[in-house]
Amino acid sequence: MIKLKQLLTSAVIATTTLLSVNSAMAADYPPHTINMVAPSGAGGGWDLTIRTVGKVLKDTGLVDANMPVVNRPGGGGAVNLAYMQTQKGKGDLISVYSPPILLTNLTGLTQYSYKDTTPIARLITDYAAFVVPENSKYKTIKEVMDALKKDPKSVKIGGTSAAGSMDHIQFLLVAKAAGVENLRNIDYISFQNGSLIAQALGGHVDLISTGLGDVAGLVESGKLHALAQTADKRIGSGLIAEIPTVKEEGINVTFENWRGLFGPKDMPEEAVAYWRDALQKMVETTEWKEALKRNGWDNAYQNDQDFTTFLGKTNEQYKGLIKEVFGR
Repeated sequence: MIKLKQLLTSAVIATTTLLSVNSAMAADYPPHTINMVAPSGAGGGWDLTIRTVGKVLKDTGLVDANMPVVNRPGGGGAVNLAYMQTQKGKGDLISVYSPPILLTNLTGLTQYSYKDTTPIARLITDYAAFVVPENSKYKTIKEVMDALKKDPKSVKIGGTSAAGSMDHIQFLLVAKAAGVENLRNIDYISFQNGSLIAQALGGHVDLISTGLGDVAGLVESGKLHALAQTADKRIGSGLIAEIPTVKEEGINVTFENWRGLFGPKDMPEEAVAYWRDALQKMVETTEWKEALKRNGWDNAYQNDQDFTTFLGKTNEQYKGLIKEVFGR
């Protein structure tokens, strides 16, 4: 009986100590600095998303920590994903990703996937947009597809993601739906150094495949003309609302480009809980809702648990897409 009491007393002390340690760790979070990472160059959709998140969190006072934005481009996000493996168990890195975190793994560009991270929240849905310089000979997406049907190398497509990743895949899916054959012969050029817009305006690529939010300002300024977007309806306001859907152009397909936040694998639970609370509050703020409208984003918030479930289901769907388009 005495020994049992001693064991119970030891267990209570150990549990109390563990709770005290966990409480202390929670009290110490967040750290002074949290690196907000865009796995791309400046100016792309990931960069815009993570900067917008950081600004809204700071402007609303939801997060007091310093949140510098770090650009770590390369491999359609694969370079940063590899770096995140060196940060396992840490809570001072938050990275934005979208479908490429699945696609780069499914196409063999990297051995890592979303399972090698801690999903934190899905935030938004953007849509693909296909834009051309103001003086382009192409006035509709149908004209582009007609040209590709005659010669798949007649139109040079530019994007900020790696070949086989987001900007490339979304264009190929639309091309396939439009009846273009020999999809592998289409010229896709990746510009991950922030020079894509300049390349298009300089005539080095004929069409940009990107996220609508990434080029909304340039479309509104008249520097770029949007041929189509991939939502199932007209979205946004002003000139953005005038952009036809690919369905309206006779191409029966839609495509959503979701974006969410991820931490390193085995991120401490107190850090996950902190971000769960902060982001749930952020998506209800006026500042965030204004950002959604300004960038043509749809609200697609999911907490960490729902987001993880979504990623598993979506990963299986993308496996089918990759096999259909690339035969793997």
